[in-house]
Amino acid sequence: MTSNQSVLIYNPCSYVGLRGNLRHNEPLSEHTSWRVGGPAQWFYEPADVLDLAHFMQQLPDDIPVFWLGLGSNLLVRDGGIPGVVILTAGLLNEIKLLDDNTLRVEAGVSCAKLARFVARARCFGGTEFLAGIPGTFGGALAMNAGAWGKETWSFVQEVETLNRQGQPRSRQVTDYEIGYRRVKGPENEWFVAATLQLSPTSEEGKAKIQALLKERNEKQPIGLPSCGSVFRNPPGDYAARLIEQAGWKGRCEGGACVSEKHANFIINCNNALAADIESLIEQIKASIEQKYSISLIPEVRIVGVDI
Repeated sequence: MTSNQSVLIYNPCSYVGLRGNLRHNEPLSEHTSWRVGGPAQWFYEPADVLDLAHFMQQLPDDIPVFWLGLGSNLLVRDGGIPGVVILTAGLLNEIKLLDDNTLRVEAGVSCAKLARFVARARCFGGTEFLAGIPGTFGGALAMNAGAWGKETWSFVQEVETLNRQGQPRSRQVTDYEIGYRRVKGPENEWFVAATLQLSPTSEEGKAKIQALLKERNEKQPIGLPSCGSVFRNPPGDYAARLIEQAGWKGRCEGGACVSEKHANFIINCNNALAADIESLIEQIKASIEQKYSISLIPEVRIVGVDI
């Protein structure tokens, strides 16, 4: 699986005081929206942030760590992920109203849940776009997720992180380089929560969420196993337009096919392997580069090892 021998012999079952759920060789196809991917060597579902910190404190520095939310912007290769995968979705799941304009949101909260909470609680404006993001808020922070011209970090006041030693930190926005679908910050730190500063509005948030989701359902292949948009939009253009114009709609590699409804979506149509999807991504990239001299950048994260 890996040349790092400590990964091969690593066994966290001897850890003491854990309250979460630890499993060996957990199939990651059950935790990704593409429904593909090999196993996690070790898979940990923490009980809460304190339990997660306790787990991290016992984790050797040379063991790889990967954090997983809803697996909606992720391609896990067929050989799986060595080391430890830590699941946040549904566990670090608290939203707390701190004052009239401020929320604390944990990393495992789904973006859709946050959008509904905001609309229902105070009808804050501008965050309705989160209803169209199919992942967790921690994932949205990690990639500055966005939709309909809005981006996650435009509302962030500060973030809370854990490092490899399980030590908590509070960080300001200025500690990060933030761009289009890109966030760069301190290494070996992971988001566990964020404080959001929002502005009230008289607009009916629920109605706007419904309208945005209606538009999304009409234009995207919702309900089929995909990762959402595969490629970032290049400056001044749309990845879907270029891919469709190049004739890729409906074309397949193994069990993976480019959506007939939206060309920037790849669908697991027939028990696809991760290798099928990755091959299709690479073919599309090469085609667009050859035809238009435009280098498409994947929005999806590709992780793990091949078989």
